[in-house]
Amino acid sequence: MPAEPSENAEAPRARGAYAKGIARRQEILDRAIEVFAERGADRTSLRAIAREVGVTHAALTHYFGSLEELLVAVYEESNAPGRQPEPPTEDATPVEMMIESARINRAVPGLVQLYSTLVAAALEEGHPAARTFATGRFSRLRDRLADTVRQQQAGGRIRADIDPDAVAALVVAASDGLQTQWLLDETAPQHEALALLDRLLRPTG
Repeated sequence: MPAEPSENAEAPRARGAYAKGIARRQEILDRAIEVFAERGADRTSLRAIAREVGVTHAALTHYFGSLEELLVAVYEESNAPGRQPEPPTEDATPVEMMIESARINRAVPGLVQLYSTLVAAALEEGHPAARTFATGRFSRLRDRLADTVRQQQAGGRIRADIDPDAVAALVVAASDGLQTQWLLDETAPQHEALALLDRLLRPTG
């Protein structure tokens, strides 16, 4: 009678299958990023996206669960370190950081549209993945920008008489709002409006 496989024999096999699954998920995600960068996030079915990515509907469902979860994964992966040029942080004001981000985003309008789609979905009932994504992103971004405002207020680069948390929220709102205008009308003065906000936040005299 053949011997039963031991737990130790099964463990490497399980680890190998797990690693293979991770690699396959990343492969699908890489292709999905290319698709969304080209075509944006027009509302469509997971099945239709699977065809464009070149996988089965079952595979896409297995790795991402739902269309919304796929959209979140695509956006987060597309903004992972190394995927896009990093906006400047050293000595840049919060608005300057957003101006550079806007410049980078102009090269991938499909992913900008994907982001806007996720934020819009977060405002509707029944979209928990989008809501978790949007609320988490806004909270982290406000905290990061508010810390930058405090540091630059101490260095005299930003007016000392304004609340850092309010400034952070205003900068995020201006950046996102102008980005939406640009998606609808490429002539919208996105850069100029952000540059004006930057001047208004600087000390006078």
